[in-house]
Amino acid sequence: MPEFAAQPVPPMRIAFDAAAATLSPEGPTLTRRMSDLEGLFADHDAWRDAAEGENPVVYSVVSSPVPEEDRELPQSITTIQPGTTGGEFWMTKGHQHPNHQGEIYLGLHGAGGLLMFDGERTEWIDMAPGVIGYIPPGWAHRSVNVGDEPYSFLAVYPGGAGHDYGWVLEHGMGHRVIAGDSGFSLTDYTR
Repeated sequence: MPEFAAQPVPPMRIAFDAAAATLSPEGPTLTRRMSDLEGLFADHDAWRDAAEGENPVVYSVVSSPVPEEDRELPQSITTIQPGTTGGEFWMTKGHQHPNHQGEIYLGLHGAGGLLMFDGERTEWIDMAPGVIGYIPPGWAHRSVNVGDEPYSFLAVYPGGAGHDYGWVLEHGMGHRVIAGDSGFSLTDYTR
């Protein structure tokens, strides 16, 4: 077999159950609690109270066994729980890919959004079941649950892209997603 064709995993069948938001076989699972999201919410006191109190699970990521390595296409399903902290909807940490590559998200359940920031411009895509959000190379991105039930989506991304969470802590996301009487609004990140 030519060297370029040698892969770390063999060809495989991965069962995708959109209704249950599962992958089988299942790879690693990541669970993020409120205490894992330091520095992300505008209201630091509200974040600290939640993290030191109940410390709820904000989101989980269930991955397939496909590794995050060059030339691989890992898949994962993220489920963000409903809620707000200091009026700000619950969200993923957000990241940028150091090796700038594109990514797609497919909405499975609930109501959410894909917030993207390139360091100057902010873009928002309303996500719902059946909607594909495309993230171009070079855009930091985060998902937000803007509904009152869990929001789940499937992600497919290049395995060698990497994840830089520190970029978001340093540069922000351009806007914040705030709960309001008629749903949500985007406000300036520096509020």
